[in-house]
Amino acid sequence: MTGRRRWSTEEILDTAADLLRTSDAESFSVRKLAAALGTDSSSLYRHFRNKTELLRAVADRILLAAMDGYRPEGDWKQRVTALALRLREVFGEQPQLAAVWGRYGSGGTGSRLVMEELLQALRASGLPDEEVPARYHRIVTLLASLIASEAGISTITPNEYEQGMEQFRVAVLGADPEHFPALAHFARDIRPLGADRRAAFEEILAAQLAHIEAQIP
Repeated sequence: MTGRRRWSTEEILDTAADLLRTSDAESFSVRKLAAALGTDSSSLYRHFRNKTELLRAVADRILLAAMDGYRPEGDWKQRVTALALRLREVFGEQPQLAAVWGRYGSGGTGSRLVMEELLQALRASGLPDEEVPARYHRIVTLLASLIASEAGISTITPNEYEQGMEQFRVAVLGADPEHFPALAHFARDIRPLGADRRAAFEEILAAQLAHIEAQIP
């Protein structure tokens, strides 16, 4: 009788990433992953202790992809911006995994590379060392939130998008001026949440970096 195939860690992560492209972290399970690989859950627990550890490993591979070939260039703000845009790009290709990163984080090599670059860039800004960790935390929180929000929008179906746009038009263009005077006044200029996402991403990040710059002695 032929024994079951032994899957490598990388093959397991490849399959997990494929499953997460068509589902989310909540519905993902080790049992489903084992079924996709044609094995049993116990064999996967030799590689990962639990679902959370597995999801963190998947997220870390995305961070590794973002850092692949990265070379810091320019001043500290250019370095942070370049890294942020790389993270946005790789999670844009696998939007279901953005929420995994934001929720589960990662302690792997990819995570450490991202942390190292952000911390080095902030030190190069001239901030006192005692302020760097707090500023780092603000930037990472901002990036994880923006990337996860954008990824959530990009995963909706065309039908869901059109339904949302119709609700937006009703809520905004149909606003009663008596009860919603400001909304009625700006109705023609208000944009849906998903509009100009790249510009919004860059402007919000630039504002955060400008705020940090103002704190530099």
